[in-house]
Amino acid sequence: MEKLEKLKEKFDQMQEIYGCKELNSVYGCGCDNSPEVALVFMNPTAKNIATAKDWQGLRAQWLGTKMVWQFLAKCGIFDSKLCEEIKGKKQADWTPEFCERVYEEVANRGVWITNLAKCTQVDARELPNFVFQQYKKLLEEELKIVNPKKIIFFGNQVASIMLEQNISVSASRLQKFWLKIADKSFECYAVYYPVGNGRFNQPKAIEDVRAIMGK
Repeated sequence: MEKLEKLKEKFDQMQEIYGCKELNSVYGCGCDNSPEVALVFMNPTAKNIATAKDWQGLRAQWLGTKMVWQFLAKCGIFDSKLCEEIKGKKQADWTPEFCERVYEEVANRGVWITNLAKCTQVDARELPNFVFQQYKKLLEEELKIVNPKKIIFFGNQVASIMLEQNISVSASRLQKFWLKIADKSFECYAVYYPVGNGRFNQPKAIEDVRAIMGK
């Protein structure tokens, strides 16, 4: 889609400012035509194989990792058999062809996976609000193009910045919010961040995503 391709050019430019210059930025991917849900995470790290400068495949979220795919399978929005195959793979086994297969499944499930900030960091260090705010308008543009039926923001920081209010996931589980972009309002939810430091809240995140998606 041409409009999404133009956004990628902007994300690459911003990688030079806010990310590690030795790494690639990473884009949203999945069903790009009115998906059932858009999943919005924080920002990519070098654990994603697509961040390497010599990578020739998709530049999409969570490639070469395992925990998110297990989480999505438990949520009922990713194939459990493919998830088992992922669990048995080492990072080096993720070929460009296999990555295409993973995201074909994501698209078939009616899911769009993206980050608020597309600037890749070497590790999972916390980014200041200022950096995420530089990406807010671009994510809104991305969401307007993709046009999801529902949006899930993972974590207090992402939800607070995008909804422009102080969000505590623990106090707003399954609460419906609305994000207005141009002339359209999108149904949104704030859910516990399910991986990394948030992995201890993963059971609650699974419970909420399943409820939101009617699983």
